Order: sequence, then C-alpha cells, then structure tokens
Amino acid sequence: MVRQKEEVERQSRKVVELYKNVTDSIRYAKRLQESILPPEKRIKELLPESFVFYRPKDIVSGDFYWFDKVGEKVVFAAVDCTGHGVPGAFMSLVGHNGLNQAVREHGLVRPSEVLQDLNRMAFDALHKDRDQFVRDGMDMALCTLDQERLVLDYAGANCPLYLVRDGEVLQYTPDKMPIGGFELQGKAFTDHRIQLRKNDMVYIFSDGYADQFGGPRGKKFLYRRFRELLVEIHGLPLERQKIMLLEALNQWKGAHEQVDDILVIGMRA
Repeated sequence: MVRQKEEVERQSRKVVELYKNVTDSIRYAKRLQESILPPEKRIKELLPESFVFYRPKDIVSGDFYWFDKVGEKVVFAAVDCTGHGVPGAFMSLVGHNGLNQAVREHGLVRPSEVLQDLNRMAFDALHKDRDQFVRDGMDMALCTLDQERLVLDYAGANCPLYLVRDGEVLQYTPDKMPIGGFELQGKAFTDHRIQLRKNDMVYIFSDGYADQFGGPRGKKFLYRRFRELLVEIHGLPLERQKIMLLEALNQWKGAHEQVDDILVIGMRA
C-alpha cells in the first residue's frame, strides 16, 4: 500500500508538471498571438471613433480583429475562426496572414475581392491533401471606409453587419459560406455599399456574444437581445459602450461558463 501511495503521488506530480509545461507554452503562444493584433493606439489613429470589445474564452483565441489603411480607405475586419483555444488560434494565423497578402501585397480593397482571395489562400492551405477534407475555416465581416465621403463597403462570410441609426437597426446580410471551407466554383461574395450619415453606429462581430448561455433559464442571449442592447447603448460614448457590453454580458452569464470567444467592433461615423 505504501508503494501504491508513492506511485500515485509520483504520477500526480508528473501530471501537475505536464499541465504547467503545456499552460506555459500556451501563455507564450498568447504573447505571439497578441503581437499580430493591432494596438489600441493604431486603431485610434485609423478610426478615432471606434472600440474593440474582445474577450477570448481561453488563453488564446479563435477570434481576431484586423485594421489597416490602403490609400485613403480604412480597412477593418472581425474574424471568427473555427473553434477556440489552440485550434482556433492556429487558424487565426492563417486568416491574419491571408488578409495581409490580399490587402497589402495584392492591393485589393473591394471587400468581396479580399474575401475571394482569402478564401482561395485558406482553401489551398487547409486542403493540400485533397483526400482528407478539412472542414475548418473562418467567418468574417470585412469593411472598407472612405472617411471623407462616409461611404462604407461591406462583405461578409457568415458574419452580418448592423447599422444603428435613429434608434433602428439596419441589418446587412452576409453570404452564407465560410472562408476556406469550399472551392469557389462560380460562387462569389457580395459587396454592400452603405452611405453613412453622421453619428451612425456600425457594428461587426463574431457569434460569441449572441451564443452565450445565461439568464434565468440558462438560454442563449440570442441576436434579438443583442440588437436591443445595441439600440440601448449606441448613443453613448464609445468607451462607455464597451463597459455596457461587458456589464450586460456578465449579468446574463452569471455563473455559467463563457462558451466561445467574443468579439464586437463598433464604429461611429
């Protein structure tokens, strides 16, 4: 019995050590992943009237956000990769590098063309062995903004865009197909051109907020409540909106575990 106890203790110490090593590696991966995210200072330079509400479920995240400037247009995206944690984080690197190539190297600015190019690159990366089909991919809302003319172009892969104007939500529907999960074969993404008005609020987001379980019956938050929340907060200062999103999320979640990565980008015209 003494030998059995010593063996159990030895195995327990080994498990603890392995867990620590894995966790330390993932925490280092978090630093690497955070290095690809644009710093808040850069975001404010590009879009002074904007915020990013970002809450990974685990140490690393499958959601990420992307901002850049091409000519006179600001390009920004909310991206939701398949899964969360380590698998999602690996997929986020594919998406980030693909966006850089599509926009910076290929010089594409029309959102539909960027998504098309990114889909091709992601599909090639994920399906080198055509005998083993990988169902992983990513959903994305991609926008380009002409700040002088207040013209916003949007295209989406399973991620919609909400425009809140005068207390009403205008919904722009994405194409119901992911990035990297299919060969195009005649399919194309759709551009939506939106003439903004001063003080319009634009939101792009992943599905994590609406999918969070909680409330008195342990149900999903759902997009209906999410839209109602955006209408309630859209007139507030941007930083206050972030706080309200966090407070509403925590109140709904209660003791429930966060079920997915959460990303919401808001921008005021």
